[in-house]
Amino acid sequence: MRTYGVIMAGGGGTRFWPLSTKAEPKQFLNLSGKDILVNETIDRQSAFIGREDIFVVTNAAQAQMMERRTGGRIAKDHILAEPAARNTAACIGYAATEIMRKYEDGIMCIFAADAHIRDVAAYTRVMQEAVRTAAETDALVTVGIRPTFASTGYGYIKSTALAGRPYRKVEEFVEKPDAATAQAYVEAGSYAWNSGMFVWRASTILRYFKQLLPDIHTCLEEIGEAMGTGREQEVLQRVYPAIPKISVDYGIMERARDVLMLEGDFGWSDVGSWDALDAVRPKDGNGNVIAGETLLLDSSNCVVYAKDKLIATIGVQGLAIVEGQEAVLVCPVDRAQQVKRIVEQLEKEGKERFL
Repeated sequence: MRTYGVIMAGGGGTRFWPLSTKAEPKQFLNLSGKDILVNETIDRQSAFIGREDIFVVTNAAQAQMMERRTGGRIAKDHILAEPAARNTAACIGYAATEIMRKYEDGIMCIFAADAHIRDVAAYTRVMQEAVRTAAETDALVTVGIRPTFASTGYGYIKSTALAGRPYRKVEEFVEKPDAATAQAYVEAGSYAWNSGMFVWRASTILRYFKQLLPDIHTCLEEIGEAMGTGREQEVLQRVYPAIPKISVDYGIMERARDVLMLEGDFGWSDVGSWDALDAVRPKDGNGNVIAGETLLLDSSNCVVYAKDKLIATIGVQGLAIVEGQEAVLVCPVDRAQQVKRIVEQLEKEGKERFL
């Protein structure tokens, strides 16, 4: 059975404001200094998925930019444009419907556009095993990351070993914990970080949509029936914005019985906010993570990202300082997860020019 990659790339990346904006969202940022995040994600799959079999789901406003910025890596008809943001269940269901209509079935590998993987060879081995598992068992397969510290920024997956099998049985998905609970999870040894990477047959996930999310399944069926016809865009524009907003985690993964997990230890990070920039850029001798033109004197444990101007500091510790096109962010590194509050406040005040 053929394997297809589906990259979810429609988000706004608000925790990377002011560099990530509506005009230049996170997936188009070059945080590592090598390439933009979505291109790194596409290239990473080439060891086990042909580029001709990779799809990107993005929002309609970004579709032309996606085609341009990916530089021919993705076929134009494999860039699926959502008319409205309806969360990950709709995104994945849309891609599954497209694959079923075009190719009858196939193994889908679902990735976020903005994760970072340090050891690509180890990652490839885990993903190849996940594809085999999905093909042989017809189960929903996820990849859990072996925790390296008691993170409160990730969800967790509890699982149990299955004798003689490379995969584990998922017992429970749990939300982001407090510090004490996260430490208990790490010490228990049966919890992994939830990476948000999934592998399954297109037909299998659509069967779960029919069973667990029938309202969404009805919408997907109507869209699917119009695919390849002159009515496709009209139906998509009318039906898609009416799909209920829900994540695939809440809607399906937490409710499905037959879920298996492969454990990965390949240097994964979702690079979700400025305090995680050290996943893609090294720290200097004073613990600073820097990009662009900077001059840091007697400063330590800072994240400093200069875009067009020099950023200079004297005697500061633990600050994130980021230059965007229209704004500058300054906050304690340990509060970087709260940057989206600034975005929410700017939206409330109608200051769209900064977003």
